[in-house]
Amino acid sequence: MIRFKYVLFLFFVIMFLGCQENVEQGASKIHWDRDMCDRCVMVISDRKNTVQLKDSTTGKVYKFDDIGCMAIWFRDEQIAFKDTAAIWVTDVETGEWIDARAAFYTTGNLTPMAFGFSAYKSKKSIKYADEIISYDEVLKRIK
Repeated sequence: MIRFKYVLFLFFVIMFLGCQENVEQGASKIHWDRDMCDRCVMVISDRKNTVQLKDSTTGKVYKFDDIGCMAIWFRDEQIAFKDTAAIWVTDVETGEWIDARAAFYTTGNLTPMAFGFSAYKSKKSIKYADEIISYDEVLKRIK
């Protein structure tokens, strides 16, 4: 009976470990108001302009409070994996994690670090914008 309980306990431990969030399948969990931006070290609290990326070689996840912080971090740290990293940004309307490279961005928005770029999953969800730009254009404009 003790052996059965031991095996059952191990089974539940393995199941619990297997249920932890798998970053391979998408964005990892953000601990709002506790996680800090990997560039400016501000607490991440804006659920509509957050960015995270995963290094495809090491699996390490980096989190940013604004897409501008990520772009400057790429430049300042000379990040070699920036073209192969999986990058997610929150949709400004829904807060849903979306592919940052496929997102549509509007300019002149109120964002945590005042870069002003907010992401949308589709052009249809953009109600008003002076300008809609791509991910590559966002990176070009951040100085």
